[in-house]
Amino acid sequence: MELIRGLHNLRPRHRGCVATIGAFDGVHLGHQAVIRHLLEKSAQLGLPSVIIVFEPLPREYFSPIQAPARIMSFWEKCRALEGLGVDRLLRIRFNEQLRGMPAQQFVDDIFVAGLGVRYVVLGDDFRFGNDRQGDLEFIQQQGLRHGYDAGPTPTQSMGGARVSSTRIRAALENADFPEAERLLGRPYSISGKVIYGRQLGRTIGSPTANLQLRRLRAPLSGVYTVRVSGAGMDAAIGVANVGVRPTVDDSIVANLEVHLLDREIELYGQHIEVTFCHKLRDEQKFGSLEELKENIARDIENTRAWFDLETAVGSQKFAQPIDAPEKF
Repeated sequence: MELIRGLHNLRPRHRGCVATIGAFDGVHLGHQAVIRHLLEKSAQLGLPSVIIVFEPLPREYFSPIQAPARIMSFWEKCRALEGLGVDRLLRIRFNEQLRGMPAQQFVDDIFVAGLGVRYVVLGDDFRFGNDRQGDLEFIQQQGLRHGYDAGPTPTQSMGGARVSSTRIRAALENADFPEAERLLGRPYSISGKVIYGRQLGRTIGSPTANLQLRRLRAPLSGVYTVRVSGAGMDAAIGVANVGVRPTVDDSIVANLEVHLLDREIELYGQHIEVTFCHKLRDEQKFGSLEELKENIARDIENTRAWFDLETAVGSQKFAQPIDAPEKF
């Protein structure tokens, strides 16, 4: 997948495509329906598929602290879209100029002059432009003027409600990982590059791998049982803390720290994926490092117990009695 970093990097070869626009945070089942529509039209017309996204997300630009937590980082989004077969991703910087751009100018400058779109796919509830005029009807009217077609992708529902990023954030906040998996179409995970932390864990007997979250806020907080893959590992088990480390430094920046059980492997600089399974407890501030150490030991013990129970329950599914064969 080609990443086009800004409108100034559009070239004549980028003209002529099938395009869609949105946040695509989580690349959930609703987004996947839009992408399937995009790829079907792309194949039908023999043209590249293009997804347009804003960075930062508009709500982050207007109110960074109050904006909803991202389900995935920009680079996680890139990998997910590439995995689905999207040809190009156009990242447009959201700034004051874009904030003030009417929908008409957006269509003229980006869809028509910049990309030369032949077909536009939109979710049926998406709007853009500072006048909020950029909905499906507006795009279709402009298509008659500029010579492109446009069509909606119906809203995807599950359990009687719309599949949405908001619904997934609520599931993650409540540690309802089965619900998040149903809406995402895959287990919820965070991936990233392991970086050097304060290495405090080594001094208290629980070395951790630290990941850069690359987002303003995390969509979940607390201590979790996790599976970890990457760097030559195949679903190692561990205990993870997502939060601001109140006992250590009272930071306001969220971190992800993972302690692997029964593994000693050098992970600095490696890319790993952490899949969340079960919440053990909320993040807490302890009175001393010794108290923190005791609670980490308890978290490790509870993690082992949870995975042992999960294994036992899984084994029971395959331990049903089998009827004796009939005698002939």
